Amino acid sequence: MPKHTAKSRQMAALLPVALVAALLAAVAAPASAKDYTVGDSSGWTTGVDYTAWAKGKAFNIGDTLLFQYSGGHSVAEVGAADHVSCSASNPLRSYNDGTTTVTLTRPGTRYFICGATGHCAAGMKLAVTVSSSLSGGGGGGKPSRPGGEAPSDADEPAGTTTTRTSSTTSGAAGDSWARPATWLLFLAAAWLALLADDGR
Repeated sequence: MPKHTAKSRQMAALLPVALVAALLAAVAAPASAKDYTVGDSSGWTTGVDYTAWAKGKAFNIGDTLLFQYSGGHSVAEVGAADHVSCSASNPLRSYNDGTTTVTLTRPGTRYFICGATGHCAAGMKLAVTVSSSLSGGGGGGKPSRPGGEAPSDADEPAGTTTTRTSSTTSGAAGDSWARPATWLLFLAAAWLALLADDGR
């Protein structure tokens, strides 16, 4: 029977504490982000009510908006006034690649229109309010600056897109247990390494 040293008994006593800490971290970790396909199966086109599409959805930091559209359409992220007036002459960002993914990185309201003449007036416009919460709690986050407009994401140059491995159209993507499980495995491996080192 192996001899247990005082140090190994101390380490064994710390295991429940480490597991409780890991579980608390798992509970506190944000829920996985959601990937939304704007307009669902219709995509980004005329004839879709994007206000109705966005209604009831809780947009949060880390979520993504996937705009899928054909030639003749574009996505322009604009300020509140340009959204109301359907003006794409001063966009914060502009995309025309047919598949555009926008990651919601800051709380506040984000505004998108189609830059093609007349398309915004025909209904190709979307406003989403991003909650300041990382893990949910509704889409009613407070804007980051006056006028209800979220600050621009200077780290995302115009014309670029971000892709994810998920192809979910409107629900949660990813596995919310991936990060906590990784930490639990790390803690277990570190504990075993310490016990093995102590047994030498």
